[in-house]
Amino acid sequence: MKLLLTSAGINNKKIHDALVDMLGKPIADSNALCIPTAMYGHPWVGPGVKAWQFISGNSENPMVDLGWKSVGVLELTALPSIDKDRWVPLVQETDVLLVAGGDALYLAHWMRQSGLADLLPSLQAVYVGLSAGSMVMAPNIGEFFVGWTPPTGGDETLSLVDFAIFPHLDHEMLPRNTMADAERWAAGMQGPAYAIDDQTAIKVIDGAVEVVSEGKWKHFSP
Repeated sequence: MKLLLTSAGINNKKIHDALVDMLGKPIADSNALCIPTAMYGHPWVGPGVKAWQFISGNSENPMVDLGWKSVGVLELTALPSIDKDRWVPLVQETDVLLVAGGDALYLAHWMRQSGLADLLPSLQAVYVGLSAGSMVMAPNIGEFFVGWTPPTGGDETLSLVDFAIFPHLDHEMLPRNTMADAERWAAGMQGPAYAIDDQTAIKVIDGAVEVVSEGKWKHFSP
């Protein structure tokens, strides 16, 4: 699986071009599935209007509204109640997964419960994460970002990459997301980490990591 881990979606030309390159074909020829699940676990975004905005392509974060050939919805909380043959082939055949932000631990929990977490490494699709949808790929998120608490406790996520992500760096609506905050967060992490602003994404293909940015970012070594 190819990963494009963004802070705020496909919101500049560099990130857009990276996505098209990873797809290997035009967006207009690509089928997408959007995953809104993380939104329900976060008090600022869902459920309700913002979940609908994401799914319908009316949010301020460009993902669903890029001109895909088709867009479907994959709701992870529903998957444990239906047969896998109802949804696994759908995921295996899609070109891209568009994964909303929200609460990263809530998303990690439902990725595991649904079986999607086990399926992800074998997929040929491009995985595009937005904020928590990107953070969930890391080994853990750090106490700074813990909101919803999983049944097992802790801050562990999926470990599909070996680095953690601090999104929305220096965002005007998030006064606790300064570079100084990111540095304190990174000092408490066990492995490498990136702080990225909303004009930045991290591309991962076959373990090779590349920062794609028209904005501000910083890499922290352990």
